[in-house]
Amino acid sequence: MTGLDLTTDVLVVGGGPAATWAALKSAQAGADVVLADKGYCGTSGATASGGTGVWYVPPDPVAREAAMTSREKLGGYLDDRRWKERVLDQTYAGMNELAAAGRYPFPTGPDGTQLRNGLQGPEYMRRMRIRVQRAGARVLDHSPVTELLTDPSGAVAGARGYRRQAGEAYRVRAGAVVLATGGCAFLSGALGCNVNTGDGALFAAETGAELSGMEFSNAYGIAPEGTSVTKTAFYSFATFYHEDGTVLEGAASQGGRSVIARALLHEKVYCRLDRADASARRGMRLAQPNFFLTFDRLGIDPFTDRFAITLLAEGTVRGTGGIRLTDDDCSTTVPGLYAAGDAATRELICGGFTGGGSHNAAWAISSGIWAGQGAARYALSSGRRAGTRRLTPTGGAGLRPTRTPGPAAAHREVIAAVQAEILPYEKNYLRHGTTLTASLTALDATWDEARSALRGTGPDVVRAREAAAMTAHARWMYASALARTESRGMARRLDFPDQDPGQRHRIVSGGLDEVWTRAEPVAALLEAAS
Repeated sequence: MTGLDLTTDVLVVGGGPAATWAALKSAQAGADVVLADKGYCGTSGATASGGTGVWYVPPDPVAREAAMTSREKLGGYLDDRRWKERVLDQTYAGMNELAAAGRYPFPTGPDGTQLRNGLQGPEYMRRMRIRVQRAGARVLDHSPVTELLTDPSGAVAGARGYRRQAGEAYRVRAGAVVLATGGCAFLSGALGCNVNTGDGALFAAETGAELSGMEFSNAYGIAPEGTSVTKTAFYSFATFYHEDGTVLEGAASQGGRSVIARALLHEKVYCRLDRADASARRGMRLAQPNFFLTFDRLGIDPFTDRFAITLLAEGTVRGTGGIRLTDDDCSTTVPGLYAAGDAATRELICGGFTGGGSHNAAWAISSGIWAGQGAARYALSSGRRAGTRRLTPTGGAGLRPTRTPGPAAAHREVIAAVQAEILPYEKNYLRHGTTLTASLTALDATWDEARSALRGTGPDVVRAREAAAMTAHARWMYASALARTESRGMARRLDFPDQDPGQRHRIVSGGLDEVWTRAEPVAALLEAAS
């Protein structure tokens, strides 16, 4: 082929926390590593654009038990105690490593002890990029992957992509691949999420991998109207108001967001963070300074002035659905393929409730480490034969249409069609079986058209594949939501408002032209749920 052609042991796809931890640990395990990021590794993605809490709990039995039980009911008792223990242990070790080897400047408390339960995204990711490069990994910036490659046995053996700045295609032959591409926010405008279009899930499904928890995908973050910053945790200090200035009863950042969604269907909703005392206000500005930039520029004091808000879809970025994992090393149902971070399901530690910032951040560290180490073991055990295997491309929609391709800009129409079924509150957030069925029918038609005629060339190949990924993601979401005829975790149904004890299982999904779902029992049911 023409263009860059590389051979490596492990290819990591992505550039956020999970990807950089995977690349770092693969390299430290002795593997040759290539990391390919859609943007510039260290600055792209949701984490790099802001700050985040981290599920960092010292190994005190009482504190650990409280941390593990705190969200079990919210998550519908679909999580796994063993995985939560593993994540808490690995996150504790990873954050301590970041302090020592990464020299991250954690703030200190009154007694001088470092506070390691939060990270400033820009500084965190800057240091992770440096660590990855010092470990010897090769970083390909502005080089989105467009499809995976498999060998004659069906094992994943590399990827193809497009180098935006060079204006050319590239190929990486690899002994194993880690997908750490993030979730899917459907180009909703949420800060840092425009690279999160569900690409990894599409790539995985095209090789035969499965998804899990895709019904837990209707996360919407609160943001000031006309802005992109969704720091919903701060709105726990808020009072919400109707357009006429009266209090919007029942509205809240947790447990009352549906009230906000319903009100937004016919009026503006306003907010004021008037429940935060002076100490909380100081802490909020120190923890998340970017949250206040818009307010400061507009001359708004969010603690005393009312301001209009909106809800932005965050899909599986703050939801929990993703690629299904089959072992402790974050392997998938396809040999040679591993998943980490928001690209993988987070049901194992969150059940059906959003991982928000802290749990997702801990999962990115832990799953990134395990996937990187697992991929290195797998690749090195193959005897470094990555460069000798015959490779087959797996990409379909957006790359290889089944009939005459349509116009070059057709990806815009596909994206608009998907957003019309996913972004509206009355379709995705306030879910009802009738609406879900109608939307899924429309999305199936969009997929059929994309599969038949969508193809991008040159730089448009990236947008075409993003459009295909968003369409596939939306179909898995709604098919899974229809399969769960109850309300559990964040997968709530207006037509089935109660939790059904008989549905305490996970919904596994997959397929492209024909989407399928099946129920999978939870391995160890929690005593507290009985």
